[in-house]
Amino acid sequence: MKARGEEGLLERVAALLDEPRHAEHPLREALEELYLKYRDQQEQLDRLMNISDRYQALAREAQQVTQQRYERALKRQKKLSRISDRYQALMRERNQTLHQEAHHDALTELPNRRLIDERLAQLDQSGRRYTLALLDIDHFKQVNDEHGHDVGDELLVAITRTMRQGLRDYDLCGRWGGEEFLLLLGDTALDEASRIVERLRARLAQVRVPSGDRWLSVTLSAGLSQHRDGEAYLTTLQRADQALLEAKREGRDRSQLATR
Repeated sequence: MKARGEEGLLERVAALLDEPRHAEHPLREALEELYLKYRDQQEQLDRLMNISDRYQALAREAQQVTQQRYERALKRQKKLSRISDRYQALMRERNQTLHQEAHHDALTELPNRRLIDERLAQLDQSGRRYTLALLDIDHFKQVNDEHGHDVGDELLVAITRTMRQGLRDYDLCGRWGGEEFLLLLGDTALDEASRIVERLRARLAQVRVPSGDRWLSVTLSAGLSQHRDGEAYLTTLQRADQALLEAKREGRDRSQLATR
């Protein structure tokens, strides 16, 4: 853009060139050529300035569009990230639920056979000492037949709660069958395990659940076996199961230690 003083000078030059009395002046032709050349250059410069202004305006508009697109994309990305986080949280929760269902008994929430087998296999690999105890509720079928399965289930839950309270933090109590439980007593010899089981049986004999107008209680039989070096855990289980059968043959409501 021309300065106001410069524009005034150009107007004076144009006025001088228009005056008839300067028509024959020796400098008129050169001045007119210089004036016209300047005007042409000025018009070219104005066009370039206009082009530059339009380009800058387009560039700013494009930048704004790009910024808006970036902000929209960023919002979408954040939304997708939140969706992904929620989905992953749901998947983790679902996996935990599936793991819980696959490794725990639905009624008592105790570890089931699958989880117990995994723990026993790990103990065999580590070489740690442990004792197994199989506990069976005496005459549980009679409880279900006379009082109903709802009372039987309530009894199983009450026994589970008492067993958990009576064991050490590092012991494992699992539901081995319908009315049968397995205790995994880690780093425990047979004599110590026997004392633990006897204390536990005494507590379980005090468990009471309502059935109509009376309170129902039961006794438990137990078979114990200590794991031997190099022995597969299934063999240890078999010896505990045999000891449990001997306890039942002896009249139930007692513990039997595996001697073979």
